[in-house]
Amino acid sequence: MQFRLLQSFAGVLLLGLLLSLTPARAQLFETKAAQAFMIDADTGTVLFSKDADKPIPPASMAKLMTMEVVFNALKSGRLKLDDTFVVSENAWRKGGAPSGTSTMFAKLKSAIRLEDLILGVTVQAANDGCIVIAEGMAGSEDNFAAQMTERARQIGLKTSTFVNSTGLPADGQQTTVRELAQLALHLWRDYPDYYRYYGLKDFTWNKITQKNRNPLLVMDIGADGLVVGASEAAGFGIVASASHNGSRVIAVMSGLASDKERAEEARKLLDWGARSFEKTEIFASDEVIGEAQVFGGAKSGVTLKAKGPIDIFLPITNRDKLTARIVYTGPVAAPVEAGQPVGALRVWIGDTLSQETPLFAAESISVGTLPQRALDAVKELAIGWLR
Repeated sequence: MQFRLLQSFAGVLLLGLLLSLTPARAQLFETKAAQAFMIDADTGTVLFSKDADKPIPPASMAKLMTMEVVFNALKSGRLKLDDTFVVSENAWRKGGAPSGTSTMFAKLKSAIRLEDLILGVTVQAANDGCIVIAEGMAGSEDNFAAQMTERARQIGLKTSTFVNSTGLPADGQQTTVRELAQLALHLWRDYPDYYRYYGLKDFTWNKITQKNRNPLLVMDIGADGLVVGASEAAGFGIVASASHNGSRVIAVMSGLASDKERAEEARKLLDWGARSFEKTEIFASDEVIGEAQVFGGAKSGVTLKAKGPIDIFLPITNRDKLTARIVYTGPVAAPVEAGQPVGALRVWIGDTLSQETPLFAAESISVGTLPQRALDAVKELAIGWLR
């Protein structure tokens, strides 16, 4: 596939993708969800985004962060699946049978293996299971919620803040659909031994069998996770993951009107994401991608490369909706060292920023002669104000 440089101005170089001259400002997919976000799991490429950074109450989708803390402790060896935790009266009343919320019906004062508690949370969205784990690991649910927020920051979630382990309504508890997708991707990548729990169809505890609350698992669309949530403030939401023909997409939706609408909208988004794109290499490893202007250098421009090939996900239809730009703050002051970070290649699908790849100087540029520097200074005086 051939790309040609169309325009260079004020430190922003435009690449024409598929002969598209201007970014399209329309989504390729429509959804009833108030917020939605979808990525390709292998590359993190954004395939769809709608109000993705608006803070929302997480509801039971917060349980993904609860499990991240648990899985991290298991991976590090601080916990074992055979460790046991006791069901306190607080956990039983707030999250067990008396609570009227999602529960695994854990018996008061019983000791439960950690793996069974995990199954209760991942399959049945058990609030009692969450609280038992929180109290067992941190002494109190408040302490555990603080650990959840700390871990969120450690893995790059800047907005998500947790007040409890269950996602039950609480002041100050918030997340975004973008960060929930990032969290789901993290769980899939970093904890493959434990991610499998999310795909189990049912779980039996205290002689009570409950089916997985995720409606997508029975739709034969390759779904194997992850969690649903609902609250009066946020509506119905879901964090979903599905694989199709060797590729995997992760989608998050919030603000839907009912569980039926949630299931249908999530199915449509996952199906569209899995079938409507094809992975295409646009630049090979070590291929020059473009050029950035240089100020005061022996050359007026420096060529740019990525560290490795660049792949993008092209829409199978509506390919004219895809555009790209090389963006940098410039002109770049000399001297320039080979390998120096300069800017990024940004790719849009419609009005969604799909991916961003760092770009680096492919060559060294020394400081220019006095006449060269003087000429660059004159150019800056003439056109610098336009930036």
